[in-house]
Amino acid sequence: MTLQDIHSPADLKALSVDQLNDLATPLRDALLQKLSRHGGHVGPNLGAVELTLALHYVLDLPTDKIVYDVSHQSYVHKMLTGRMEAFTDPAKYDDVTGYTNPAESPTDLFNIGHTSTSVSLAGGLATARELRGEDYRIAVVIGDGSLSGGEAFEGLDHASAIKGNFIIIVNDNQMSIAENHGGIYENLALLRQTDGQATCNLFKSMGLDYRYIAYGNDLHTLVKALEEVKDLDHPIVLHVNTQKGKGFAPAEADREHFHFSGPFDRNTGASLSVNTESSYAELTASYLLKMMHDDPTVAVITAGTPGVLEFGPERRAQAGRQFIDVGIAEQEAVALASGIAKGGGKPYFGVVSSFLQRAYDQLSQDLALNNSPAVIGIYYGSILGMTDATHLGWFDIALVSNIPNMVYLAPTCAEEHMAMLDWAMNQDRYPVALRLPGGKLLSTGRKYPTDYSDLNAYMVGHRGSQVALIGAGTFYPLAEQVAQALKAEGIDATVINPRFLSGLDTPLLDELTEDHTLVVTIEDGVLDGGFGEKIARYYGPTDMKVRCYGVKKEFADRYSYSDMLEANRLTSPQIVKDILDIIK
Repeated sequence: MTLQDIHSPADLKALSVDQLNDLATPLRDALLQKLSRHGGHVGPNLGAVELTLALHYVLDLPTDKIVYDVSHQSYVHKMLTGRMEAFTDPAKYDDVTGYTNPAESPTDLFNIGHTSTSVSLAGGLATARELRGEDYRIAVVIGDGSLSGGEAFEGLDHASAIKGNFIIIVNDNQMSIAENHGGIYENLALLRQTDGQATCNLFKSMGLDYRYIAYGNDLHTLVKALEEVKDLDHPIVLHVNTQKGKGFAPAEADREHFHFSGPFDRNTGASLSVNTESSYAELTASYLLKMMHDDPTVAVITAGTPGVLEFGPERRAQAGRQFIDVGIAEQEAVALASGIAKGGGKPYFGVVSSFLQRAYDQLSQDLALNNSPAVIGIYYGSILGMTDATHLGWFDIALVSNIPNMVYLAPTCAEEHMAMLDWAMNQDRYPVALRLPGGKLLSTGRKYPTDYSDLNAYMVGHRGSQVALIGAGTFYPLAEQVAQALKAEGIDATVINPRFLSGLDTPLLDELTEDHTLVVTIEDGVLDGGFGEKIARYYGPTDMKVRCYGVKKEFADRYSYSDMLEANRLTSPQIVKDILDIIK
């Protein structure tokens, strides 16, 4: 059988296990061919080839259900469920997402791109199965760092109460994105060392049946184990020891780098998209590392994504105990930062905008309500960030800026970013969030204030009349472009850098009513609940007209930046036209 002969898992059923095993090599080859050209999650998928084959061989999809945690290890699942050409035909590489997606196949149960959700989601399926009196098998694939998230613990805790078949596969490849940290992974290591026989067993302590598979990349062993447990009438954990990056030596040797990679040379693993330009993350990491060296009370925290912060193995080694990786557990990271700050330390928690959503309650209760002076660095908070529907960075302004006590700063360029970062790390009065600008690093050469303790004081870049343009963060340069274009129309617009996303400069806003008729807000985020709405609400009882620009509320998926900006009228010509239509 060739890969082109596989249209559904049913096509595997007529094969012997030996014949099934023969498919692992061409599947890996197709994966590597696509990933080396296109980029994607390399190590997680190469390590799960045999596991995925075994699941689709033993179970009966789509009647039986598989839920993949994060679902970044579901590429082979897609290949076996009618989407093979998206991995073998370069012209169709973009036909599928990098995560499970019900719009692509009935075998994809959920849109999943965040971590630690699978056991809970699958537990819901099992409960629905019981309520409806149905009979089918349910398998969960979790691991690759996902177990450290709080929802994974909640799901496992409840799993023992689930009735009927429920197979929880812990894909243990000894890694998160980087190395594992925490007691749960120490227990996994102990179980590996004792062939699953250790008395201390996390899963058994939660009331779950348990079985260890030492050779998780051996298809015969996997098929045999799944056949033995597939019809159990109670929940069981299959702890499967796999090799992340299996079959590609560079990925086996550098598992952190090849968790996710852009295009690379198949022979050497060398990146084909090396970016030597500096970035806001790089500037921030250099600053923080120096600060850690000078001040032993400084701590930098990551929730399992040190690469986002530009803290690779070398920087982590230099930082020592002052760099803290809590695993993929943003709730823990925010609360830990609050505690460090309350205890007199200087914590910086760097986090992807989309992932911060998991810690809203901790931002509100553990951090802001207690007014702990921790700093939250928010990365990829931009239309110009990640474009998968599961990783959108548009919503953090609405999320963070409306929490009492939070100071949310939006720098417009490298110089202002560093000034704000330095103030945030050295003040002791407020919880501060700092939104790293989207897009490429912009250096203006301008000097910026070093003290931001006068909260909500906006900066006027140019004082004009009639029209005021308030450009927040990434889009301040866009406001400047619009102002330049309006000059050609005889309009000398005021240009304002609000700096603070979390409050209003009411004296300045009142002053604008004297000689302005229109205020335009431009922000790099969702309009609903965003910064512009604060301005519009303030001017509601007045005669001031307000036009807000940002992104409409939607789950866009894999969009192009230019198309997204155009669709939301976030280009200078569009904004200028709208302004002229309003005032003329």
